[in-house]
Parts: sequence; structure tokens; C-alpha cells
Amino acid sequence: MTADELAAQIPDRSLIGLPPDYSLVAMEVVRALVRRSAKGLRLLGVPQLGLCADLLIGAGCVAEIETSAVTLGEAGLAPRFTEAAEKGEIVVRDATCPAVHTALQATEKGVPFMPLRGVLGSDLIKHRPDWKVVDNPMQSGSDPILLIPAISPDVALFHARWADDAGNVWIGRRRELATIAHAAKRCYVTYEEKRPGDMLEDELLAPGVLGAVYVSAAAQAIRGAWPLGVPELYDIDDAHLMRYAKAAKTREGFRRYLDEFVCTPKKSSSPASSPA
Repeated sequence: MTADELAAQIPDRSLIGLPPDYSLVAMEVVRALVRRSAKGLRLLGVPQLGLCADLLIGAGCVAEIETSAVTLGEAGLAPRFTEAAEKGEIVVRDATCPAVHTALQATEKGVPFMPLRGVLGSDLIKHRPDWKVVDNPMQSGSDPILLIPAISPDVALFHARWADDAGNVWIGRRRELATIAHAAKRCYVTYEEKRPGDMLEDELLAPGVLGAVYVSAAAQAIRGAWPLGVPELYDIDDAHLMRYAKAAKTREGFRRYLDEFVCTPKKSSSPASSPA
């Protein structure tokens, strides 16, 4: 399976759980979604979003996002998200990092909601009618607690360093990826390298493995996270991110970027395509 074939399995209007820029993003599939003109996607940032969301929003693929932030980090604001949010072109559902994780953990545990305290007192609650404040039923008297409804993404999408013959993928310390996979109906993964055998039988690798039971399909995509990075393999291409941030400030510049780096697949993962 290729990244484009994997992207073809993600229906329009899907709720897609995505990691932040520092946590193994399946950028080659994101570019493939843009190339196939996906529509009406709903993005869940676990717990925040970055370049992947900005590309999809700018390309007109997104109807709604739920996240704690959308940022390009050192490269500054996410320009296509910022303009779309200001003009009301997408629905933005504000959340917090703990709230997103709590909602996914509720699905992991098979319960309809999970309690959370840290958001109490925030004005954010006024804008989230789906979040409910109740009195703690385990204690008499006033003891408010916030209930966060469970979230079950249609698709979990991320990148991995390795996949193996048994269908497992290795995500290392990025346990938020396991949380998304556990909560999602389907999980699609791109990976850098194929390893023989079964990584779950390796005492050193097993703690960082996501088992095949949670992986619906996987596709090899060498440098598939570029221009983002994979720890101990290649770093985030900061120069390219700065180039993107500058280009994407205008719709015309963003379209030129798509033409050069997204609509031409052979260039999309090439390190040579970024300026020195």
C-alpha cells in the first residue's frame, strides 16, 4: 500500500485524530489528502495541531477542528488556519490539552465521559455546551466536577519509525499516538522502515510498540513525516517551515507552495527541496 492508497481509504467528513508537529505526523498522507481534494474533514488535535492542519485548511479540505492550539512553533502563527478562523470559514471548537486526552481516555475505557477538574473556572466552559459541570456524586455538599464526553475518532493517522512482519508499529515514547489508536475506529500508519519478525518479542522494543490489533492499515513512506522530523532519523526542517510560513501568508503564495511541494509527489519528501 502507498500513502495515496491509504489516503483514499479516509472518507470525506471523517473525524481524524492527529498528533502535534513534534510527534510523528503522517505528512505524506496529509499531502495525499490534499491531492485527492478531500472535503469536510474534522480534525482533532491531540492535543494540538500544526503544519498538517494548516495545509488541509488552506486547501479547503476541513470543515471543523477541535484542538487546544494550532501553531507552527518557531515559524509563528499557522496562517491558513488564522485566516479561516477569522473569516468563519471553519468551525473551531476550543479545547485544552487535558480535555482532549480525557475524552480519548474515556473511549479507551469504554465509558461515556470522564471527570476533569482543571478547566473549572475557565470561560471556556461557556463555549462548550457539550461539557457538563455537576456536583460530585461521591461527596456530600457542593463539590463541582467537569464531565468531558468521550471522543471516538473515525480515523487515527500518524507516522512511525518501524513496522514489522506481524503488523505492529513502533512509536517509542509517543504514547499519545497509542491513545488515539485505542480510541479510533480505524488507525492508519505510515512508516519509515520494515523490520523482520515481531517487535513484541523484543524486550527492548516491546514497550514502544503499538500492537497490530490497533493498526488497520500501514504504508511505507520514506521521509514520510518531512518537513517534520522523526527522532534519531531526521530533524524538523526548520528552513522549510519558515519558507512555508512566509509563502502561506497569502492565498496566492499558499497555492504556489501546493503546486511545488504537494501536487508534485516526487518533491514532497525530498530534503533537497528546501532551501539551505
